[in-house]
Amino acid sequence: MDTKTIAVRLEALGNETRLEVFRILVRAGRDGLPVGELQRRTGTARSTLSHHLHKLIAVGLVRQERDGTTLYCHASFDAMTETLGFLARECCADSRGRGTASDAA
Repeated sequence: MDTKTIAVRLEALGNETRLEVFRILVRAGRDGLPVGELQRRTGTARSTLSHHLHKLIAVGLVRQERDGTTLYCHASFDAMTETLGFLARECCADSRGRGTASDAA
């Protein structure tokens, strides 16, 4: 994974509303949530929520699928794992000791 992709994902999550939306979708699991339920849980106006969802979709953290008239949002767990794993793999890489990630905290 290249650093540019990781950077744009982390930048997208750097917005409080987008982080909240993504967190709610992660908590919802693989089933995801309808947009209306996501709007209810965040208390965000539909147009504002749409803007934030499009940003998360653009960076690959969220995907949408339609079931009849309902639009579902899903967290991309592969993208999340890839992004967080990128950082975790770097932990202590340049350390002179034999410390681990848990030692660094």
